Amino acid sequence: MSACTPTRATDPTRPERTNQSHSPPTPPHRRFHIDGADVSASVAVFLIALPLSLGIALATGAPLQAGLVAAAVGGLVAGRLGGSSLQVSGPAAGLTVVTADLIHRYGWRTTCAITVLAGLAQLGLGCLRVSRGALAVSPAIVHGMLAGIGVTIAVAQLHIVLGGTPQSSVLANVRALPAQLANVHPAAVTVSVLTLALLLLWPRIPGRAGRHLRRVPAALIAVTGATTAASLTGLRLPRVDLPSWSSHALAGLPQGPALGLATAVLTTTLVCSVQSLLGAVAVDKLAAARPGPTPRAGRSDLNRELLGQGAANIVSGALGGLPVAGVAVRSSANVNAGAVSRNSTMLHGVLVVIAALLLVPLLQLIPLASLAALVMAVGIQMVSLHHIRTVTRHREVLVYAVTTLGVVVFGVLQGVLLGIAMAVAVSMHRLARTRITHDEQEGVHHVRVRGQLTFLAVPRLSRALHLVPRGAHAVVEFDGSFMDHAAYESLQDWRNTHTAQGGTVELTGRRTGLNTGGPDPGAERAAEPGTTTAAGDATASVGCRCHPWTPWRNHQCQRPRPAPADAHQAPAAGRSGHQLARGISAFQHKTAPLVRGELARLAREGQRPSQLFLTCADSRLVTSMITSSGPGDLFVVRNVGNLVPPPGEGSGDDSVAAAIEYAVDVLKVRSVTVCGHSGCGAMQALLDAEPGRARTPLERWLRNGLPSLERMADSDRPWARLAGRTPADAVEQLCLTNVVQQLEHLRAHESVARALEEGTLELHGMYFHVGEAQAYLLTGAREEQVFGHVGVADVTS
Repeated sequence: MSACTPTRATDPTRPERTNQSHSPPTPPHRRFHIDGADVSASVAVFLIALPLSLGIALATGAPLQAGLVAAAVGGLVAGRLGGSSLQVSGPAAGLTVVTADLIHRYGWRTTCAITVLAGLAQLGLGCLRVSRGALAVSPAIVHGMLAGIGVTIAVAQLHIVLGGTPQSSVLANVRALPAQLANVHPAAVTVSVLTLALLLLWPRIPGRAGRHLRRVPAALIAVTGATTAASLTGLRLPRVDLPSWSSHALAGLPQGPALGLATAVLTTTLVCSVQSLLGAVAVDKLAAARPGPTPRAGRSDLNRELLGQGAANIVSGALGGLPVAGVAVRSSANVNAGAVSRNSTMLHGVLVVIAALLLVPLLQLIPLASLAALVMAVGIQMVSLHHIRTVTRHREVLVYAVTTLGVVVFGVLQGVLLGIAMAVAVSMHRLARTRITHDEQEGVHHVRVRGQLTFLAVPRLSRALHLVPRGAHAVVEFDGSFMDHAAYESLQDWRNTHTAQGGTVELTGRRTGLNTGGPDPGAERAAEPGTTTAAGDATASVGCRCHPWTPWRNHQCQRPRPAPADAHQAPAAGRSGHQLARGISAFQHKTAPLVRGELARLAREGQRPSQLFLTCADSRLVTSMITSSGPGDLFVVRNVGNLVPPPGEGSGDDSVAAAIEYAVDVLKVRSVTVCGHSGCGAMQALLDAEPGRARTPLERWLRNGLPSLERMADSDRPWARLAGRTPADAVEQLCLTNVVQQLEHLRAHESVARALEEGTLELHGMYFHVGEAQAYLLTGAREEQVFGHVGVADVTS
């Protein structure tokens, strides 16, 4: 039976439904059903969206109802028509500066018309299927734009927090700040400080009670607490004013210069589209990383998402609402709350409509200073230190800084254009900046190329290569990932000439794809101009027709071949030996020519690993795969149960201690990682072992894991846990506890303790879930050991 054919058990008590010949089958009766997880998630999102929508409307200078309209439309229209089933749309902080500027220039009714036109533009872009093009924008530009908007929001809302009124631009707000500080409104400052304190402290409530209390959104607690305190103490300060819906202003005909209106529509379309598309991709990654048996939502259809956002902006603008875009805070809350479909987003929109109609008296009690403090905190959070570290690591901090300053000083569109110009300039500089050096060491001539090898660098490459004497041994080292046709031809011509004159050439470096000696047509084909080749891509067996998505199946490719007559009697050792020989042959034929240069360099220079990686001997743990490391990166120690015997215990096995001492004192590694894994047989054996029994070598070795059992049984110590879920069973709990305990054993080793005291060594705990292919890193203090999962967004950023 096909694996794709659904099966259904036969129920003899159920009457069989018959149909007349050639008539269509009777369709089953389907009832509308909303999953309980979607209901709870919609409530969580609603409690976050309500205060934020009012706060963003206040920050833009729009009618406060406009924020509620946008939140409702974002949930109902974008949630129903969009291509991302878990992304929540509504008034976004990233649009605050744009909308505030439009209201200041053209008025509210024209701003609504601009929102409608921007929605029509988004519909056109969605029909043209250009959504993927938005993802080509450098993340440094996007993060810089959000940081600039965050700075603008924070500076403007600071005036309301102090009891004043913000100016029309960032520079004007900065100039007016000294006068505002001299005329502080004590009641507004008190309410704002209380809001910020609750917003900061609520997620940090410790203990089991805090775990339950933290389910209530901090934004709701902050605004509710500040409102309650202001009402009970009788503070007199401006509060939310929601006039009758009958007087709510709708969109009007756009009035103003055509060029200015076109620029406004373009800016709104750009910011809404980029933020929504990038948010949809981020939501996919968050949903895919959710642990446990949560139903997986399908990947986002970005073109449909653009169409849904366009429709939402048309409706929101026509009804007098703010521009709509995907909102990161609400989307993250929706995913973390366990939403499984778009019903959560739509139901949150329904709750916003109910609140806007029935909770007006309660909403009018909220002080404006509390909303301003909430939005100011959101603006500050948009300047992310994580993003700054990421762009610095990728050498794009200049693009980030230019975009941020451009948005702050000139505006969103101008800042983004400046960022794009800077990104292009940086890319051109990197492409043209290639360092080529030549030196001689012990009779060997080294030509080093740092950067991309293009036609612009061919004259300098030729000069360096011709400094190599005739008949000498030359080593050409590459540190780039691209080589165009002109550079390739120049290098090949020189190599052929040099080898013909009796010299030898060794081409090494990162992803050169070139052979290291005599001609090798297969290797030369791998070095086609403009391509890159990774050594690890060629590890399949000779003649194997596996594709990248083919399962490994224990690294045995499924190829048709005649079976021997008595195949069932073939000895297992013979089959295993044949598999081993075939793997070695594949390495020699495919992989060795690509890695020979790198291994030759390691052979000359010796090993200089960056870390000691201590893990289990389980065959399913491929250390180089899960750490994306290569030859020379890791000093690996593997044993049953990833155990570190404490020093001085007389275990009779000093091999682990010797490896630790050698790695720390001789190799000078900078970190030591203890990696446990799911389904560990050693931990299962520890749980099943009889007390006091240690007859076999395995049982004697597992005695080093007894402290982990004692640690897990100690009720005074908090259990190590996984972020987002509890351990599946006792074995997984022991696997996590064992990692923590072995780190304690590591600290007891003299060499490790000395290096830790000197600050030259770091210790890391890691847990790898084999079935989910998910890595977790140990975080937090020793009192509360939490294994947090490593997400894809962390790597792609």
